[in-house]
Amino acid sequence: MDAKDEKRFNLALQINNFKASLVEFNKLVEQTTAQKKEERAGIFIPKEDSIDYDKFYTSVQQIFGPEVKNQDVKCFYRKLCNNPDAAFDWCEIFGYFSTDEDSLTSQMDEENLVFLVSRKQRIVIAGSRRRDVIKCIVKVPQLDLLITASQKGLITVFNSQMRAQTSTNVTDTSWITGCDYLGQLKRIVATTERTIIVWDYKAQGSSQEHYFVIKPMDHCLLCVCVVPLPDQLCRDDILLGDDGGFVNKFTVSSDDFGLKQAKTKKKLQTQVLDSKNFKSVKRKLHNDWVMKIRYIPALNCFGSCSLDSVHSLVLESLKRLEDNLPVREFAMPRGANSFCYCGKANVIVTGGDDKVLRLWHPNISTKPVGKLVGHMFSITEIASNEKEQHVISLSSAKVFRVWDIQTLSVLQVFHDSQGGPGDMQIYSMVYDANHGMLITGSGVIDMYPLTRMIQDTKQVPHTHEREVNVTLYNKYFHQVLTVCSESIIKVWELETGLQIYQILDPHGLSIELTCAAIDESGYLFATGAYNGTVKIWDFGSGQEMKMMPEGKDWVEEEHGLLRLFFLKPQVKQQHLILALERNGTIKIIQGKEDDIFLTVIWELPDAMPYLQYGSHIVHLKMSTKERTMAIPFPDVELIVQKTSQQTNYSPAVDVDVNCIDVFQTEGYNLIVCGTTNGMIILWNFIAASVKEIYRPEDCFSTDPELDPKRFRINDIMFLFRSPECVRRSSQDSICSSTQCDSSKGPQSSKGSKQSIHDTDVKGEHTDMVGEQQSASRRQPVPISSVEPQPPLLVSAHEDGHLRLWTLEGKLIKDMLPFTKHSAISLTSLYTDSCCRILLAGNVEGHVILCTISSFMDPPHDEKKFKQLLSWRAHSLEIIQVIYVEDKQVVLTASIDGSVRIWNSTSGHYCGYFGQRRMFDLSQTSDFILPCDVNEYPIEIKEESKFTEKTQKYEYPLIFDRERFADMLWKVS
Repeated sequence: MDAKDEKRFNLALQINNFKASLVEFNKLVEQTTAQKKEERAGIFIPKEDSIDYDKFYTSVQQIFGPEVKNQDVKCFYRKLCNNPDAAFDWCEIFGYFSTDEDSLTSQMDEENLVFLVSRKQRIVIAGSRRRDVIKCIVKVPQLDLLITASQKGLITVFNSQMRAQTSTNVTDTSWITGCDYLGQLKRIVATTERTIIVWDYKAQGSSQEHYFVIKPMDHCLLCVCVVPLPDQLCRDDILLGDDGGFVNKFTVSSDDFGLKQAKTKKKLQTQVLDSKNFKSVKRKLHNDWVMKIRYIPALNCFGSCSLDSVHSLVLESLKRLEDNLPVREFAMPRGANSFCYCGKANVIVTGGDDKVLRLWHPNISTKPVGKLVGHMFSITEIASNEKEQHVISLSSAKVFRVWDIQTLSVLQVFHDSQGGPGDMQIYSMVYDANHGMLITGSGVIDMYPLTRMIQDTKQVPHTHEREVNVTLYNKYFHQVLTVCSESIIKVWELETGLQIYQILDPHGLSIELTCAAIDESGYLFATGAYNGTVKIWDFGSGQEMKMMPEGKDWVEEEHGLLRLFFLKPQVKQQHLILALERNGTIKIIQGKEDDIFLTVIWELPDAMPYLQYGSHIVHLKMSTKERTMAIPFPDVELIVQKTSQQTNYSPAVDVDVNCIDVFQTEGYNLIVCGTTNGMIILWNFIAASVKEIYRPEDCFSTDPELDPKRFRINDIMFLFRSPECVRRSSQDSICSSTQCDSSKGPQSSKGSKQSIHDTDVKGEHTDMVGEQQSASRRQPVPISSVEPQPPLLVSAHEDGHLRLWTLEGKLIKDMLPFTKHSAISLTSLYTDSCCRILLAGNVEGHVILCTISSFMDPPHDEKKFKQLLSWRAHSLEIIQVIYVEDKQVVLTASIDGSVRIWNSTSGHYCGYFGQRRMFDLSQTSDFILPCDVNEYPIEIKEESKFTEKTQKYEYPLIFDRERFADMLWKVS
């Protein structure tokens, strides 16, 4: 065998071996994926052969050899854990990723980008022509302020919009080395090489340049931090690190500054205070410069790092500064330049000149629990993002690395390439959790936003490729079901936003689904299509259980379904569905346990022709026909009385039923219908009647100049409070459980700064609770004595009005919701289980939130029906709005193809189903808007009754000569 043949043989052998390795690798991925799916579904049973990361990494090394990098395997494993249904390629295990997406999507890919460098914002230092650099940056989260201190003495305070709020110039011969915020004294402390500066940044006018200088100091000060003392007023402890390896603690109080200022008659720009007059203590903890010092409230101790290789990091309580007892010391080669503490992971991350990030357990100083290697130059700064569990490290070459603290993998590497040779060094770095921003200080201030913030504001949200037809919430599974016009069913996890499963073409190819419903138990859901077919599915697995096929003699789309409702079955293992067809027919569909087919067993007669003739009520005759299986509604026939009145009847007017609702409880058995010409029809099977609740004037007019849809009722619903809900305290209401606190919104329609949740609603609820408590103290009310009030009706109209009715047809509230543009057609209604709030959506994408808790109590005072919030959720029509009580969030579905989630107390945007990142419903501080919405939430407020001024005078004013006659005589 010559050399060429031998080479070909070896190559073929290698290819065959690699193909066999790929087969083994695919099997490993399938096993791991199946395990992760079971873990996510909660059905996984731990076994000895369960695959964790260590076993996965070992198996990959056995398959492909030891050359496989640990970091690449971790990235692949993390992707597999986050989305087991995603497509995987074997080349990813070697660090190569292929994508078919466009460049913009690839640029916005969260798997590759944590911070979007292309969206970097820059602020240039103002107020000085000399060359200066930002030496220190401090974020004050409770005030949402950012404090910067430049090397040559410019201290600036920025507000939440990153606009300079105030500043001062420290005229000192030495450079500034650090700064922090005194939480108790409400002042800013800064350190120069030989002094301590205390500045009252809130002072006005000429006093703004007034600050105190504390000196002399024994050594050159290099860093400073403030110890938060929430239990002590008007006093702060300051920790200082110097070039002698000492950690100093200074105690300052308001008396140290207020008394000195009071004795000085003339206000000077600076006042010098002797450092010996302050209570201080110090201890030498390092044999080299102290580079960083921080106080960690979660551990109730401070930390200081140094270039010392033996005493690199000291972690100890403040008491150790006053004695000589041993302290916790962490040693690392060439010391540490910076460190940070990660609370959730409970680790301290250090970095220094040896270019290695080390992770330490706070109580284990002998050996780090992990190492992160990748930097090529000395590590100068470290910051942490607690929410995302990220650590950001910066090297002296201006290279940033973002690490996942849980998987110890690198998520992003980027380099600040702007600036000349003199701008190479970045002196400070901080992560702003309030706004999702990484902020650095050099010759300028650079701000790097989180990719997810840009994704939420720049990428168009889309849950489906086509418009959404149906959205439902399963409160037992805490899952959301969505259906689009392309007939794709998707089920999502509410808390995370992850997709669980999807069903393609559930009723057949190109058959559009138009409605759906979830049964009371949450285990089943039904779907209805435009061709009249109905299917019942298992919610947990998505398996089809029963179906009703299309009728042979059905006209196309005539039997298309608009609404479905699950009814309470009279017999176990039986399914009953109330359906509304496009032609206005209302029928009951039955499903038996032993039959896979659904059948129509009951149909409501058409009463519209008789109500159109002028009759306001038609009586019903109960059928005597006996059924083998009981159903919720009896078989009825119309008792028609002959009448000659046939006025106002016009067959050209569309009077089809557009929406219905069902109400069944003890003493009530009702179906209400809203029609396309604005009529409200109530079927009462207890009173054996069908009557007209409301009929608009001229609803049968055929004037071609008028919009035929002007009276249409788009949604209708019963409002009923059960005895259990009546007994509940109103403190459980959405409006009193959480306060709205946002820097950007909601806006007030009347300009008041106080939240409506703190004024109107809270006061209203307080009064109500007080009345209930006083009544209960006077006379205890037994549970059985609480009688439920009759239900009310609420209707959403094409003219934009919300109208509330009694069952007798009395209009008790007619409201035009306040939005940016009034009189917008309403499309959807929703209320919570106890009718405390009412939600409505309209055709322009607005959500209207009203409180109706007090209004539901007799005598239904219309002044107690109050709109709280209004915000724009979509740029197009909303087809469904849902309120999730336990999470206090609102779900909105639109024809734009997206289903979005919002905070109900403030109207803050939380995300959309289908986005790359998972939801975090507990975090509402990031106020962002989708890219297709530019309107801030509007909070409706009423003037307080205590501030209203009553007019005591009649205008115009007339001088009363008789009253002041004597006075005029004396003057003359």
